[in-house]
Amino acid sequence: MKSKIDLSKFDNSCYHPGKNIIVRGLWYMVNAFIFSSSFPFYAPKRFLLKLFGAKIGKGVVIKPYVYIKYPWKLMVGDYCWIGEDVRIDNLDDVKIGSHVCISQRAYLLCGNHNYKSKTFDLIIQKIIIEDGVWVGAGSIVLPGSHLKANAVLMAGCVFSGIAEEDGIYKGNPALKYKTRSS
Repeated sequence: MKSKIDLSKFDNSCYHPGKNIIVRGLWYMVNAFIFSSSFPFYAPKRFLLKLFGAKIGKGVVIKPYVYIKYPWKLMVGDYCWIGEDVRIDNLDDVKIGSHVCISQRAYLLCGNHNYKSKTFDLIIQKIIIEDGVWVGAGSIVLPGSHLKANAVLMAGCVFSGIAEEDGIYKGNPALKYKTRSS
């Protein structure tokens, strides 16, 4: 059977990560030795993210083993929790509001490939997470998603699209289950 894609023709040259190779290399080392490790201290992590261009609010908790692709494409509001083993693959901007909990092993994914294209072109889209959202453990938030205020993704969700304010979502694909009450 003949392949519908030809990876030998893949060309990612139109994508620009936003910083030069030296800055990306330095970030790669900081990410590997500080963020993607058991390093337990939050204040130095906030400082390093800011140093590399992230906009980080006060009181942000970043647990061990967190992976952040490009800090200069990250904005996190006040008093957010980013749990263990969270992966923020932010090829595009990720904006996280205040008082957001991103639970362990959640994955924010800004990039994918066009399966309809023979050359498997890269597609990137932003992710917006508004105030008070809870992204449950093991959930995946797909490119272009917008989670409105106080939305909840239950554990293990695979979410794409717009989550309604106060909506609670479950499953794969994540569907609205009910509305969050006070």
